[in-house]
Amino acid sequence: MDWNWYLFSFEGRINRAKMWLAVLVIVCWMIFLGGLIVAVSSAFGGLTSFEVGVSDIFRLLDPATYRSMSLTGLVHAGAKAFATALFAWVYLATSIKRLHDRNRSGWWIVPFSAVPLYNELADRFELSYAALPLGLAALVLCIWGFVEMYCLKGSRKTNRFGPNPLQPADTRPRWDQSREIEMVPHKAGPPPVWHVKRGHE
Repeated sequence: MDWNWYLFSFEGRINRAKMWLAVLVIVCWMIFLGGLIVAVSSAFGGLTSFEVGVSDIFRLLDPATYRSMSLTGLVHAGAKAFATALFAWVYLATSIKRLHDRNRSGWWIVPFSAVPLYNELADRFELSYAALPLGLAALVLCIWGFVEMYCLKGSRKTNRFGPNPLQPADTRPRWDQSREIEMVPHKAGPPPVWHVKRGHE
């Protein structure tokens, strides 16, 4: 399998199993990177925990985060920005390829990611109970997105995004026309002369 295409490209299709594998890869990377950063930071007397989430994306974009930050905090913020960007890219790339397998545009990832965005906006802007229908709609979209990407089969035939990833590859050699046609060399002599058979004169 081409891991570069699988984890970082937005083109093509992947099936349900590869979508679940992508989630496992992201979780393993998070554990490894978090452990590495905590180990390095604790050696210098700093960080004791490391988390990456949707709220971190908003926190990294907020200028107030960087105002009174020490050198250790800047290193921590830089590592978190790198990890967040990496995990978000891999998640988006695999999710969009999975949506392609369902014959849907990759833009469907926007409404399917509505719950984390709604929760973050609700925490930041203190939305009232009048926004409860918006939260309910975001929850329905999130459940629909989970079922769509992680539970349902992809389209069986080739669609506008590529062939079915579960279809077995054709390993037969391609037809070689030169092997099928026999070329008879031309003789330099005169053409044959037609004769009438004896007994029919």
